Amino acid sequence: MPTSSEKTSAEIPAISVRNCTVSYDGLNVVDDVSFDIETGSITALIGPNGSGKTTVLRAILGLVPLSSGEVSIMGKHLHVIRPFIGYVPQRFEFDRTFPITVGEFMDLARRLHCRQHTPHSRILDKIKEVGLTKEILGRNLGELSGGQLQRVLIAQAIINDPAILFLDEPSSGVDITGEATIYHLIEHLNRDHNTTVVMVSHDIGMISHVVDTVICINRKLLCYGPPQTALTAHKLEEVFGEHGHPYAHHRHETGPHKH
Repeated sequence: MPTSSEKTSAEIPAISVRNCTVSYDGLNVVDDVSFDIETGSITALIGPNGSGKTTVLRAILGLVPLSSGEVSIMGKHLHVIRPFIGYVPQRFEFDRTFPITVGEFMDLARRLHCRQHTPHSRILDKIKEVGLTKEILGRNLGELSGGQLQRVLIAQAIINDPAILFLDEPSSGVDITGEATIYHLIEHLNRDHNTTVVMVSHDIGMISHVVDTVICINRKLLCYGPPQTALTAHKLEEVFGEHGHPYAHHRHETGPHKH
């Protein structure tokens, strides 16, 4: 068997989190959390509001400091691997009156994240891939609906064809129809581009049909594994309280299917 230093890239987790703790004002909001995320998988971080799931995601991305523990991405430090990841935050705050078009916004992403010779046509390719048309490139970013803006944010996050895509509440501010479309898009990126996807979500009914692995966080790691085995009625009640039960009953009835 190969030693840890001889492991192939296929055997190295996409993300490895070890004994991670994040503290604010002396209070542990994430406490000694460890897990691995497999390359080529779709993983959802779930938990009640204020549970620390977004903090875990932001800690992986180096956006909040760790009090203790360590994170590696594709077996390397974040600074080395940053060009190979994409990120869509939960809230994209900007002045909606600012005169920047979708095309200009996408070109900024291309210049920032792609190699110098990456053609301008990459912008239209990614806009089409997220289900939008070229006409949207001429519209001001501040004029877009919630669903359109979310797709544009995903398009800019995948402009460099990232190996790993992080999304924080990707269906936030999107109606039910748009929500299903967003999850189908996530499946497409995973299936057709082999993109490892890590997302924070509160929609257990939807994500349980899409993801390979769920990681339940409520300050500590509460459950970890395939949704079919991890999201038991008992575990949902432990994580979410009694309101978790309805998700357990309908999670096999509606929504897109991964397989």
